[in-house]
This record gives sequence, C-alpha cells and structure tokens, in this order.
Amino acid sequence: MKKFIVAALCISGWSLSFGAFCATTNNQHPLNAYPESLPGLQRHVIQLPAVGREEDQQVELIIGKIEEVDCNSTSLLGSLSVKPLSGWGYDYYQVAIKPGLVSTKMACLEQAKQKKFITLPLTTAQRFVRYNSKLPIVIYAPHNIEVKYRVWQASATLHTADKK
Repeated sequence: MKKFIVAALCISGWSLSFGAFCATTNNQHPLNAYPESLPGLQRHVIQLPAVGREEDQQVELIIGKIEEVDCNSTSLLGSLSVKPLSGWGYDYYQVAIKPGLVSTKMACLEQAKQKKFITLPLTTAQRFVRYNSKLPIVIYAPHNIEVKYRVWQASATLHTADKK
C-alpha cells in the first residue's frame, strides 16, 4: 500500500520537496530534469552535500570573469533571473551579460592594469540562495562567465538585544 501511495504521488508531481524525493527514489538524478545547455549558454551545477540543519545555511552566488582592469572599481553589466523548469516545479538561474563594464572614474596615475575577477552585481535576494542538498543549483551562463559560490552558516548562539 505504501509503494502505491508513493508511486501515485510521484506520478502526479505532488510537491517540490516530494518531487525531489520521487526523482531520487526512481533512480533518476534531479539534474536529469535540466537541459544540458541553452543556446549560447553553458550549464553550471552546484551540488551541495547533506548537512545537519540546512535551514541555517545559505549559498552565496558569485558570477563573473577575469578581466584586465585599472585601479577603479569595476563590475559587469547584466542580470540574473530565476526561471521555472517547465513541468517539474524546480527553478534554475539564467545569466545575461551585456557588453562593456561599469567602472568608477578615478585617475589611476601610472598604475599598471592587472587581471582581476570582476563580478556581476546582484541584489541580496539574488545573491543568497537557500541551501538544499536534495536539488542542484543550476545556472546557465555565457561560455566566458565563471560561477563561483561559498556557503554561509549561521551561528548556533543566539544573542539577546538590550532593552533601552
């Protein structure tokens, strides 16, 4: 009876969290749901290990490329958008980069240019993604763009604010 209920829920695509369970129970990796690439874009995949208290973790996305720049603060022009994966209930991210760079205009007197990792500026909501070891984080970006990430963890210690 249990197997029948699980199969029925998997077939109907009952929910996002149960959908991830179904994909792994049916010996299908959740990554198989995502296209290998999109036109002009390369797929970047972040598969996170299972950890205790995943709700206390966040993943910071850092999207950019190496450029030769002067002493000015420089960033890429473009956007990061969240797209639904049709028929699955999963999301993926798509990076669009515009030509050129945004830069401050300080005078860099006689300073040599250097190679630096220049990033795409993202809002806090775009930059920090929920930690979920059950589903990969999939980002489609132009071929010359790198996707880096780091994991942030909240402290277990809670502090009480002073009442003043």
